[in-house]
Amino acid sequence: MSEHTALVLGATGLIGGHCLQLLLQDSQYSTVHAVVRKPLTSSHPKLQQHAIDFAGLGALVTQLAPSVVFCCLGTTIGKAGSNEAFRRVDYEYPLAAAQAAAQAGCAQFLLVTAIGASAESSVFYNRVKGEVERDISALPLPSVHIARPSMLLGERSERRIGESIGKALMLATSPLMLGGARKYRPIAGLTVAKALISLARTAEKGRHIYESDALERLGSALR
Repeated sequence: MSEHTALVLGATGLIGGHCLQLLLQDSQYSTVHAVVRKPLTSSHPKLQQHAIDFAGLGALVTQLAPSVVFCCLGTTIGKAGSNEAFRRVDYEYPLAAAQAAAQAGCAQFLLVTAIGASAESSVFYNRVKGEVERDISALPLPSVHIARPSMLLGERSERRIGESIGKALMLATSPLMLGGARKYRPIAGLTVAKALISLARTAEKGRHIYESDALERLGSALR
């Protein structure tokens, strides 16, 4: 049995939930840690759950010292309730986890942001995503893989009305997105999760960014 250990942040979300299930089935990992606010209903011999206040996330990551971190944390400004609360979930928590992971000797950190992420963006959502990419990439982590999916497809635990409308529009226009526009096509959360698992297997060093078209290829190739 491999001694690799994985830690999943956002294990109750669309991408994180799929990542968790795939990791539990993956023989390369002996232990899979899921950091959650409320305990999961599922169980598995390899699964270790940690229900915590995320203000203590850094300390927990230091304690667990995982080989690989899958950071799938993310919310919406509407659900968070304010720009400040959104930034806490999408910037402060991922950065705290990455800082602790770097100090603990973590080999790989995989981060999910979004298409359009840019620290220079005039759009608050995209700017926060870009800032967390920038600041995590600057840490002394051997390997950082950043996934920038477009509109996500799949069943979420909560209903997002605006997102549902957006999905319908994106699906209708998806066949017209060719060439450089392919990266804006909607993508299944499961496909993104498979792409992350595939990237973790490569153990490629350095900083790498993958947009939806690349994630689609990587995820579809995973067996």
